[in-house]
Amino acid sequence: MNKERMLTGDRVTGKLHLGHYSGSLKNRVMLQDQYESFVFLADVQALTTHFERPDYIRRHISEITLDYLAAGIDPERTTLYIQSLIPEIAELTIFFSMFVTVNLLRHNPTVKAEAKSSHFDEMYYGFLGYPVSQAADITFCKATVIPVGEDQLPHLELTRKIVRRFNELYKPVFAEPQALLSETPRLIGTDGNAKMSKSLGNAITLDSSTEEVTRTIKRAVTDPARLRKNDPGHPEICPIYAYHQAFNPLESAEIQEACERGSIGCAACKERITASLEELFTPMRERRAYYAARPKLVDEILISGTQRTRAIASETMREVRDAMSLNYF
Repeated sequence: MNKERMLTGDRVTGKLHLGHYSGSLKNRVMLQDQYESFVFLADVQALTTHFERPDYIRRHISEITLDYLAAGIDPERTTLYIQSLIPEIAELTIFFSMFVTVNLLRHNPTVKAEAKSSHFDEMYYGFLGYPVSQAADITFCKATVIPVGEDQLPHLELTRKIVRRFNELYKPVFAEPQALLSETPRLIGTDGNAKMSKSLGNAITLDSSTEEVTRTIKRAVTDPARLRKNDPGHPEICPIYAYHQAFNPLESAEIQEACERGSIGCAACKERITASLEELFTPMRERRAYYAARPKLVDEILISGTQRTRAIASETMREVRDAMSLNYF
């Protein structure tokens, strides 16, 4: 293939939700013809915060795979694989870790923010080295296009530094990966929280039924300053309006104007976004039902994708060992 290789994935820590769809899945589906696409289930990365619950991670492997397939990821155009089943990633992580300083890792702003949110009293070795592992995730298959949000840019920049350092120390094996920055703002939670998150109970998961979507939207907070139906609203602080912008863009300007005039009530606004979400979810549910009824096919997709990825990883590590003069025999 002459296409650039794009790589992205998700930590296996729970079902995916509308925030994931809006922020990344939608773009992955759109880009899977433009790039040679690889999407991985990051179970090793999940262990950095869930090492005491491997059964939890195992349970979500199949659920997230169904989320991918339901969202429109096509296994004929995108390679799906499981991170821990590519041992070459762990090998490359060890090699990279030999020339990455602890101070560099400690001062990574993403690591500090994630440690705080995980309430770690002590910094675990695996968690501290997470950016090194991520560098290996990206480079083992020589991916050059990495879709990221702004909060992940420090991780990617560290990967670029590691690539430069490796190429300087040994041989130029790797190209520096480039960020494909998401322009989609982070989707606000149904409770008005700045982030939609299943752990916060403010998310609409991608496997939600019609009834669940309707119920969640009905319970969602709106403009707290709007007490009566005809009061002028402030759509910029309303989660429901944010959903219109993300999933009902053709009507969002009209809804904004009507809200600010007080000519549309919150209940009617919620009904309209529920209808738009139903249009989004209907084909997802059909695809999910197809694959859910064929669990062996889902397993085959993951096995085939992992085998293909393993072959690529093996070739990369042959080059790495040659560059480092570790090919003894």
